[in-house]
Amino acid sequence: MAALFVAVMSVPNLYCYITAYALFCAAAATDYYDGKIARERGLITNFGKLFDPVADKVLMLAAYIMLMSVPSLRIPEWCIVVIFAREFLIMGARALAASDGLIIAANQYGKIKTTIQIGYVLVFLFLTITLELLRTFPDLVQVQPSHVALYEFYIGQTSRGAIIIVAIYTVYSGLQFARMNWHNLNLNNIS
Repeated sequence: MAALFVAVMSVPNLYCYITAYALFCAAAATDYYDGKIARERGLITNFGKLFDPVADKVLMLAAYIMLMSVPSLRIPEWCIVVIFAREFLIMGARALAASDGLIIAANQYGKIKTTIQIGYVLVFLFLTITLELLRTFPDLVQVQPSHVALYEFYIGQTSRGAIIIVAIYTVYSGLQFARMNWHNLNLNNIS
């Protein structure tokens, strides 16, 4: 679904944004229910513990890369670099632990981080759809061009503030991961 999301988001128009929104919702929902069903039925596997977070990251990183191409969202590049860095460092730490036979599942901070990241995408992709609706059908909604420009300005300012908060929490969750798993990762013996 991440590949389809990227393909559809590559065409910046109202209908593609709506399709991308539906794809992202479906991907997020199936990920949630996959985990819930696995926990309820006792089907949790080491493969799932290791690769479910990777699949989450692929979807989220694809979403953030594609949202950066939406000018009205005004996403600072450094926020995406920070988010990517945290994700790659955690994936590396999990791979390091897995090489020693230790599987580190997502903790509460990581789950909150994922929820916040998904929330950002859902809210701001929806607002982008609304903006494109206003641009595409101004007569239908009877809106003045100056109101559309003002709406776009507020979306940009809100998006910028929200993605900074997402980036800060993403770093915080990474620090918590390191704190909670420092001993498991054997980081005290680095020479």
